[in-house]
Amino acid sequence: MIINNMGGSSSSTGLCLLLSLLIHSSIFFFVASQSTTAAVEGTVFINGSSRIGRTNPNFICATLDWWPPEKCDYGTCSWGRASLLNLSFYNFFICSTFPAFSPLKIRLGGTLQDKVIYETQQQACPASFIKSSSEMFGFSQGCLPMSRWDELNSFFRKAGAAVVFGLNALNGRTIASDGSAAGAWNSSNAEALIRYTVKKNFAIFGWELGNELSGSGIGTSVAPDQYASDITNLHDIVRRTYARFGKRMKKPLVLAPGGFYDANWLTQFINKTPKNSLQVVTHHIYNLGPGVDTHLVDKILDPSYLDGGSSPFSGLQGILKTTGSSAVAWVGEAGGAYNSGHNLVTNAFVFSFWYLDQLGMAASYNTKTYCRQSLIGGNYGLLNTTNFVPNPDYYSALLWHRLMGTKVLSTSFSGTKKIRAYAHCSKESQGITLLLINLDSNTTANVRVSTENAITVRTGGSKANAHAREEYHLTANGNDLHSQTVLLNGKVLAVNNTSGSIPLLEPVQARLSDPITIAPFSIVFAHIANVTVPACK
Repeated sequence: MIINNMGGSSSSTGLCLLLSLLIHSSIFFFVASQSTTAAVEGTVFINGSSRIGRTNPNFICATLDWWPPEKCDYGTCSWGRASLLNLSFYNFFICSTFPAFSPLKIRLGGTLQDKVIYETQQQACPASFIKSSSEMFGFSQGCLPMSRWDELNSFFRKAGAAVVFGLNALNGRTIASDGSAAGAWNSSNAEALIRYTVKKNFAIFGWELGNELSGSGIGTSVAPDQYASDITNLHDIVRRTYARFGKRMKKPLVLAPGGFYDANWLTQFINKTPKNSLQVVTHHIYNLGPGVDTHLVDKILDPSYLDGGSSPFSGLQGILKTTGSSAVAWVGEAGGAYNSGHNLVTNAFVFSFWYLDQLGMAASYNTKTYCRQSLIGGNYGLLNTTNFVPNPDYYSALLWHRLMGTKVLSTSFSGTKKIRAYAHCSKESQGITLLLINLDSNTTANVRVSTENAITVRTGGSKANAHAREEYHLTANGNDLHSQTVLLNGKVLAVNNTSGSIPLLEPVQARLSDPITIAPFSIVFAHIANVTVPACK
């Protein structure tokens, strides 16, 4: 039901009996199948006066990493052949999952990127990433052959991916006695790669410097003033190279530092970086702790714990505002639980609660892009590392991409702390779209929608459509949170094994006058087409 506080009202009067029967039969199979012991009434309030944030159209992003098959955590080796150096793209699951996002933004990088050198005419490629306990991160130096770079770019061009590449920020530095990285970045090898890339006419969306070297760093760290100097150097390289060789190409963004939120370090870094040298400030999210933690599910289902995840988003926006920076914020890598995640948690249905809540929270703090670790690899891939079949979060990401527009609306919920609520102007369609997440194991929520300054508008199509909303209910197969199979409106989502085509993500219709019914441990996207607010104009 839509309750308009100002500017108009909606009515369900005059609906014919046929419409009622159609609507109720379309959702009966889903609602009746839910075994509930309690119900709670609630209201989601949307302030439509003005937007509180704005995302990029391709907000959804995923990562590809460098980890070789020998990368193991807690006795489990979960990466297989998912490395940028050996991943095979000739699989119809991969070929179909990329274009569904049109385009999918891909960030190439990770822990080992700072130990990668790039093949040049003067620099041949040695063996890459030999396992060694004496080496930082447990592996020797790696190398990117230009033949592999050609192959990667050929696939990304065909798939329509927007590529962000992480450069080797440790090149030329030495590790000081205190564990910090001393000296300036030697940019010659990275410049050779950038020149080669431009000459080959490979489209790159952005060049990012370094991975988790900011603040206290992972393995080692770089001081903020030195990092600012290095970013200025990278900006000059990109500007010169694209001005000389890439006149027909759009100049890529410059991104940094790709580390964990550290207010003091970031403030110094941004203040010391020339304002035109840095377009994007990237940070990483692993707020659930190590993948071996046996309490991951408890954290994911705890509203208070989820609320704590807002600190990096709000803090970074505050820094960008107070420093007067023109740069925007991205989440450059987010796997939730570090050290490759946890099998049947970070690659199962339960993780969609954390992932979608993170997307909603990040967008509400004006984050422009959110890169999931990973597309493939570890125990947190959107696709299964072995057979490339989509995991539940792939479908969660795809529904977000198709339904949630770039304009973010202020949203709050009353009735229970177990419901998480977010709202955006709808994507490429009229109206607004709600994301509602029920963290309760046995309580159904009946949610009514209240909008400020809403206007009821006529939609195309039949009179019946004008009085209905579209709903997408996501649940775990067999109500098992650890399932890697997800149901949409009671039907299993599965890729066609013959063609590799993604299943249709079709909604059910419900009357606007009825509350949105959110079953226990379920997720609902609700598209309300015939209500618009000033923020969406």
